[in-house]
Amino acid sequence: MRPKKSWHAAHQEKLSGGGRVADTVVRAMGSWTFIMIMSALIVAWIAANLIGAWEHWDPYPFILLNLAFSAQATYAAPLIMMSQNRQSERDREQAQHDYETNLAAKAEIEELIATLSRIEVEKLDTLHILINALSAKLDASPAAAHP
Repeated sequence: MRPKKSWHAAHQEKLSGGGRVADTVVRAMGSWTFIMIMSALIVAWIAANLIGAWEHWDPYPFILLNLAFSAQATYAAPLIMMSQNRQSERDREQAQHDYETNLAAKAEIEELIATLSRIEVEKLDTLHILINALSAKLDASPAAAHP
């Protein structure tokens, strides 16, 4: 019998190709590596245009660089929102899974409490029977008749 898939594995299988790409891009954009690479590219771009090692293709105030940032933001914003929506969906699925697990645990605990209560009542009944039997034996013994 195959083991049941976890809710996380089932969620991953439901993702479309675009969803996987969006999550990968957002994961990369939210990293220090991305920040360092972007910072290095910006410094190189500005330095190349200020120093003029080549022709000044984007002179100060760097309109082309601003256009590149705008284009990057245009694509990044929807990808980030799609990834956040999927994260919210994952969170809802996890909360539902946790709720179901808690309900199952509650039912098991209630069953254990009922079983323990039944065992305790049975033990008390047995003790009561034994005490009554011992009391009857003591009352019937000859030593109890002659104080």
